[in-house]
Amino acid sequence: MILKSSIDKVIEIARIDEVVADYVSLKKRGSNLMGLCPFHNEKSPSFTVSPAKGFYKCFGCGKAGDSIRFVMDYEHVSYPDAIRQLAKKYQIELEETTVTDTEKLAETARENMFTVTAFAQKFYHQYLLDSEAGKAVAQTYFAERGFTDATIKKFQLGFAPEGWQQFTQEALQQQYSLPYLISTGLTIEKEGKHYDRFRDRVIFPIHNVTGRTIGFGARYLKPQTNAPKYLNSPESDIYNKSKVLYGIHHAKKSIIQNDNCYLCEGYTDVISLSQAGIENVVASSGTSLTVDQIKLISRFTKNITVLYDGDAAGIKASMRGIDLILQEGLNVRVVLFPDGDDPDSFAKRVTTETLQTYLNAEAKDFMLFKTSLLLAENNNDPIGKAKLIRNIVETIAIIPDAIIRSTYTKQCATLMDMAEAILIQEVNSIRRKTVTSQPAVELEIPIEEIIKPETTIQRNRYFEEEEAIRLLLNYAYHILQIATETETVSITVKDFMIAELEQDGIKFENEIFAQIFANLYIEESKLLSHFLSHTDEAVRNAVAAIVTEKYQLSPNWDSMGVYIPPKDFDLSGNVMRSVYLIKKYGIEQMMHEKDNQLKDASPELIESILEEKMLLQQMYMLINKYLGIVITG
Repeated sequence: MILKSSIDKVIEIARIDEVVADYVSLKKRGSNLMGLCPFHNEKSPSFTVSPAKGFYKCFGCGKAGDSIRFVMDYEHVSYPDAIRQLAKKYQIELEETTVTDTEKLAETARENMFTVTAFAQKFYHQYLLDSEAGKAVAQTYFAERGFTDATIKKFQLGFAPEGWQQFTQEALQQQYSLPYLISTGLTIEKEGKHYDRFRDRVIFPIHNVTGRTIGFGARYLKPQTNAPKYLNSPESDIYNKSKVLYGIHHAKKSIIQNDNCYLCEGYTDVISLSQAGIENVVASSGTSLTVDQIKLISRFTKNITVLYDGDAAGIKASMRGIDLILQEGLNVRVVLFPDGDDPDSFAKRVTTETLQTYLNAEAKDFMLFKTSLLLAENNNDPIGKAKLIRNIVETIAIIPDAIIRSTYTKQCATLMDMAEAILIQEVNSIRRKTVTSQPAVELEIPIEEIIKPETTIQRNRYFEEEEAIRLLLNYAYHILQIATETETVSITVKDFMIAELEQDGIKFENEIFAQIFANLYIEESKLLSHFLSHTDEAVRNAVAAIVTEKYQLSPNWDSMGVYIPPKDFDLSGNVMRSVYLIKKYGIEQMMHEKDNQLKDASPELIESILEEKMLLQQMYMLINKYLGIVITG
């Protein structure tokens, strides 16, 4: 585990503007920097970097955080990995708690395996480019597939020599350890002899999400009866095929920007689509889609578009995988290519513009696609239709979101000419048996009964609470001079707010603001950084939004002789006003609650409720008076 002192050093040295500038073109705007957000598509910059406060905030998609969080969000790596990446960039030596000898050996072994697979990738790629066999066989094959030199380089495609030991001998000669050649599956050990696993095949390196080579897929080009057409690396400590998606390293940025991931089947599908300009595409590489692969995609988007060729058998076989996607709470759409085409062939024979237009126009909601497909197969057969309904209902039942289930139920009831109530009953029955032991929430509840509009008081109170938190985050330890009738009291902003609100039992209504208010024990120098690197994304984003000035005054006003005071020129007055406005809205809500109590109160309770309301009204009047107090500060 990395020591906190080392983490603090990384945060201190890794300036947010320098870190972000490696990924985003930034321009100066006032005291901040602005650019186009790297996390979503936008034409006008809403991505703000504050060097003074050490964080970034996008007003478009809401992403926010410090240098470490930016690397985590952009590279999609864990917190420790982001720290290590920044430490390496700034040459910071990290101190970590002692690990056991077993842990050290395991980590060393993994790193050695990564080193070996990196060597193999370069070996196969160079053999493709330089050898006579590579030029005559592999380069000809890739040219026939329409792959450009730039594409071959981008995907690090290669070719394995025909000989039995050529790769292994070269690796040993370069001082790579035989045990790691074997554990990665690059070398096969049999009866004391060692052989290359991949021979006379074109090579497709497989990378993990950070871009490190973890395994290989290989295709045999010559007709042969006793050799498999495709051959993959065996599973190892660094390669688990059920957790890997081909192309994810190249696709992740585009997936985030487009908020959609195209999912296809093979290596060449990914490569051809990428070459045609569709970057947000990955492949399950011929394996059945797994929950781990779906969760990997969900790190970047909640929207998946599955690309099918016209093979009906293949579509049916993949239905279970799509059910898994729905079960994980992701949205699924389907694109069906014309008969005789797959993503690879279609991308080659049309222009990029036509391809993009086709993908957009032909993307259909999966549930409706599945319903239409099965309806066409049953051809009005009553027994077949009953099985179809059961099939559709089982798919709807696994969807975790109640509103989406309700929407699909309505649509499918219309498509299948069935009473919606019957489908609802079946969905709930299945969910009670298979999804949860608790009774399923009935779907008939209208959405307007669930989502009610905020009152004006609630909206006003939200903005006043937000302003109070802004003052706390920026000025918690600033000293106020509060003038009373008898004396002038010196008190910090934080202590003043806590004392004033707690003595009257006023709490923050917004949960995030309440959480921030309850955790103001952080020392002054680390208060803002604590919340900007908070583990709760909602807290982190809220804080970044609050302390970032979305709009800044032009400096031209100074040259025109117009002086505009800073926003918090009268800090004491702003704090006082903020506190008492929160009190005002809190008391308004309490009086409203008393009115509701009076409606159902017994005669003996009415008098006490009225007395309590009268006290609240007196406080309310005093607060309005306090809002007019003249304060020095």
